[in-house]
Amino acid sequence: MTGTNVDPLRWEEMSWPELTSLSGEVGLVPVGATEQHGPHLPTGTDTIIATALCHEASARTGAPVLPSISVAASYGHGTVLPGTLSFSAQLLGDIVTAYAEWAATSGLTRLILLNAHLGNDAALGVATDHLRLFRPDLRLAVVHWWTLDPWVSAEMVADGDDVHANRAETSMMLAIAPHLVHRNRMVDADDPDRTADLVFRYTAPALSNNGVTGTPSAATDELGVELFERTAGALSALIERARREEPPLGVAPPPTLGGVNPSRTSQQTAPTSQGTPSWTL
Repeated sequence: MTGTNVDPLRWEEMSWPELTSLSGEVGLVPVGATEQHGPHLPTGTDTIIATALCHEASARTGAPVLPSISVAASYGHGTVLPGTLSFSAQLLGDIVTAYAEWAATSGLTRLILLNAHLGNDAALGVATDHLRLFRPDLRLAVVHWWTLDPWVSAEMVADGDDVHANRAETSMMLAIAPHLVHRNRMVDADDPDRTADLVFRYTAPALSNNGVTGTPSAATDELGVELFERTAGALSALIERARREEPPLGVAPPPTLGGVNPSRTSQQTAPTSQGTPSWTL
């Protein structure tokens, strides 16, 4: 699905002479997941949504889209229902850090991570928290797609706060990839949010009968188009702001902490934009 006649800029389709023009540009990283998504949606739902939104915003703004992170932190879905592949939160954080540091070697030092799976939030927060201290030359933002527009945010939780494969997500898939949605299974897929007043956290099999939280039976193509259009527009506006933004008080130097860099917790190194090694998480 796209609202323009312009092709998005996909990193993997560009040659190095084209990539030399990216200095100062804002890059988009779709962060999804591969996990069970109820009986009616494909396991790649989160990745498909994040990637489609980034491609649409790229077509509108010219911002490049890096390869999607399609396996992420999905421990919360457990192993009862087939289909879930998951990294640990620590590994996802390492991957995000590597993305940022390697993109910087091509001159791309501003990245927006468009996240489509709430389970990634902790890992993305840790990775970007690390980078803002030890790589102040880089700019990273984490954005959950459903938070970009107030109307979209309200529609996302209309059928429960702990949402998964619900009305809004199913509608988005009907707009983006209708051929992957099992419409005949949507009717009987509804399962309520059971997290109200719970003290502890549980994996999906303790909360849902079929991997769904919400009412996918209420999803419509029209709602999906509206959700997609509003979100893509808000993401495009965010990109324009990110292109111009500078730290209000300037860039702080990276810490030395007595000459020891506490980020040296891995034997893996990645080059910085200056060509010197930088330790990753």
